[in-house]
Amino acid sequence: MAEGEGVAGRAIRVRLDGSASNRDIDALKAWLERENPLEELVADGLLHILEQPRSDAPPGHMGAGMEILLVLAGAGAEVVFGELLEQTRRAVAAWRENRRRVEPGPPPEQRVDPVNSGEE
Repeated sequence: MAEGEGVAGRAIRVRLDGSASNRDIDALKAWLERENPLEELVADGLLHILEQPRSDAPPGHMGAGMEILLVLAGAGAEVVFGELLEQTRRAVAAWRENRRRVEPGPPPEQRVDPVNSGEE
């Protein structure tokens, strides 16, 4: 399955600000894939963590041109969505704190928001 194809369900979008590099995006995606309980949901096929081009990037945009999309699939998606949103926010905050300790310069600011239907 190609990224973003054939995945239906509730989604969470993670965006880093313009100071972010593609390396930051890759590192954050890897962090999320290893974070419990996100890792368990991915292993069970209930969560897909994808990189996709930013939908809000203007032409000539500097910085990372990608965003991370977490798509919760399955019949129970609505029930666990609120908990997944909070877990994702905590995981991104932990990644930022880790990056602050291991990389020079301040970490990029982030936004973690639910995606409205049809917005992906």
